Amino acid sequence: MRCRILCLLLLFFLFCIPTMAQVALNGAGSTFVFPIFSKWTDEYEKQRPDARISSLPYGSGAGIALTMSGMLDFGGRDAPVDDVELSQSKVPLLHVPVILGAEVPAYNLPEVQTTLQFTGELLAQILLGKVTSWKDPAIAALNPGVNLPNRPITVVHRRDGSGTTYIWTDYLSKISPEWKGRIGKGTKVKRPVGIEANGNEAVSQTILEWSGAIGYVELSYAEKNKIAFGNVQHQAGRFVRASVSAIQEAAASSDLPQADFRVSIRNAPGPLAYPIASFSWILIPAHAKNPAVNQALRDFLSWVVADGQKYATALSYCPLPQQVAAGAQRLLKESR
Repeated sequence: MRCRILCLLLLFFLFCIPTMAQVALNGAGSTFVFPIFSKWTDEYEKQRPDARISSLPYGSGAGIALTMSGMLDFGGRDAPVDDVELSQSKVPLLHVPVILGAEVPAYNLPEVQTTLQFTGELLAQILLGKVTSWKDPAIAALNPGVNLPNRPITVVHRRDGSGTTYIWTDYLSKISPEWKGRIGKGTKVKRPVGIEANGNEAVSQTILEWSGAIGYVELSYAEKNKIAFGNVQHQAGRFVRASVSAIQEAAASSDLPQADFRVSIRNAPGPLAYPIASFSWILIPAHAKNPAVNQALRDFLSWVVADGQKYATALSYCPLPQQVAAGAQRLLKESR
């Protein structure tokens, strides 16, 4: 039923958009990247009135499924597609890195004005349902002097297939052996506890509605919705706050590939690196059937990884490292 609704929405989306543009590009996917993607499309269309770019924030799972089926021109995703998935695609796909962002543990505790500290292990125990009260000694030990409320913890997580979930579970799998063994990493995983919502915006709003809630959202959503979020412990023991500079250090201190951009930068070694940072990708057909669409899509993405990066920091994203942006440009040029 849900797939049928998505398909109907997609048909409406494809056929009811304005027809004045010479070339229309249609995509869907990641809510992680949606705030800056919306900015990119607005700015690009100002410069190129002949362009029409539309992307629906269905979540990474639905967006990539529709792209792999050939129904869309591109899909946004924050989890790299592995070789098994790629082999199942009806069209060969390319990963184009477009931006860096961060996931934060966002919570709703109005009476706590101090920023809380979390370790990866504590976050795993909360999401596993083993730490169930904000007064738990494990939380108190990391936050001495903070008057924690004696209130149940309500975990909020994603219902839909989500690159945001992949980032979070990839990090927890690196930190917590129990999480890795029981839950593992993926765009959609089994959850022992919690309530569900679709997309970063809905998770953000659910956290705001539930006193005592905690969940994971992309940094720009926490900032925009004014949701408190905690610092996360670096592998060297320091507690790091998510910021553009801390995301940048996570990328700079990671071993970045020169050709295949499918890489995890979680738990990076840089001394000020934020541990739950990630690239976000746009997946495109290696060779679009329509030459005009092929050209228009590569023109747009070439602009995104160059001029489009200047809009990143104002929205709490981090621009691509220079070598990654240059590699993305080469990939787009070679696949025209």
